[in-house]
Amino acid sequence: MPIDPFKLERYFAQYEFKVKYLLSPSDCESLKMDEVLQMASSASLDLWHGLSLSYTESQGLPLLRAEIARLYQNIPPEQVIVAAPEEAIFVAMQTLLTPGDHVVAVSPAYQSLHEIARSIGCEITNWTLQPGRNGSWHLNLEQLEASLTARTRMLVINFPHNPTGYTLARAELDAIIGLARKHGLILFSDEMYRLLEYDPSAQLPPICDLYEKGISLSGLSKSFALPGLRIGWLATQEKAWIERWLAFKDYTTICNGAPSEILGLIALQNKERIVRRNLDIIRTNLASAEQFFSEHERQFTWFAPRAGSIAFPEWLGGEQVEQFCQEVLEQQAVMIVPGSLFDFPGKHFRVGLGRRNLPEALEHVARYLKVL
Repeated sequence: MPIDPFKLERYFAQYEFKVKYLLSPSDCESLKMDEVLQMASSASLDLWHGLSLSYTESQGLPLLRAEIARLYQNIPPEQVIVAAPEEAIFVAMQTLLTPGDHVVAVSPAYQSLHEIARSIGCEITNWTLQPGRNGSWHLNLEQLEASLTARTRMLVINFPHNPTGYTLARAELDAIIGLARKHGLILFSDEMYRLLEYDPSAQLPPICDLYEKGISLSGLSKSFALPGLRIGWLATQEKAWIERWLAFKDYTTICNGAPSEILGLIALQNKERIVRRNLDIIRTNLASAEQFFSEHERQFTWFAPRAGSIAFPEWLGGEQVEQFCQEVLEQQAVMIVPGSLFDFPGKHFRVGLGRRNLPEALEHVARYLKVL
């Protein structure tokens, strides 16, 4: 299976643990072990202290799946499979796609959302977000409909969106589901940033609740600030897909880490508390970012996000954005992800809004700008 290198992950592997500041992380400030355990109920603490480091159930701890199912309206625990988020994407696409299928995927996107399908032998059509003159993003539903063919098998979406922080209006989501149903498409929805909507009224229902051939991908890495647990999941109304995924998972991880499952259970039992904490960090950082980009409007265009822990502003300097990112890294020890790592043209770059030290990272970018 020929597959292209994962550009974003290779970039992080090269610099993430060598620089002092990350301007472009996609997750929120990671919770510490003690913070999670302090939230635990007495029953969950008993599970933790009595934990055996043995094999676990392949589909996921039943208590954990039951807690995940509480996030949905139409999904019982039996319709959830627990896996690392990246593994979940891989398993779903390997079992549902075949060479020659046509896949339409929102763009820019996390590379595995289209690269895995491409490596299988699928034809990929990008449904591209367009930047507006007023610092906003938009999608063209007519472009989506025009891209569908008789061979289209799957539509891949991601809202709240990485890397732009864009999210759909409910009417737009309903229109997408209508097209998927009309053409009999699988609708794969990356919902890793769901629950991080700044306005609760903007929160969209999960695809797995709304559409009989919908798949919701979610997990604890972003909205729950626990990427080190490597706990994610797929949820769907299609029972047969669960069996396919479990059979394929026997060739990946087989089962999940026992400590991660208990810690994940505790986190989900404290969903409101954790999400509120993460939104507080994001809102504080949004104010810092808006002030920074307002003060440097000659160098940047700020594209305000609507949800999630990321934004995708634009560099207006004379040099290419890759050069800008490299110079800031070398001179100020700040790592910035250029938009080219998402195969997006122009001079956009990602800003992470979930880490507490964002204001410090922006101060170092300002120092770089002073000597230009």
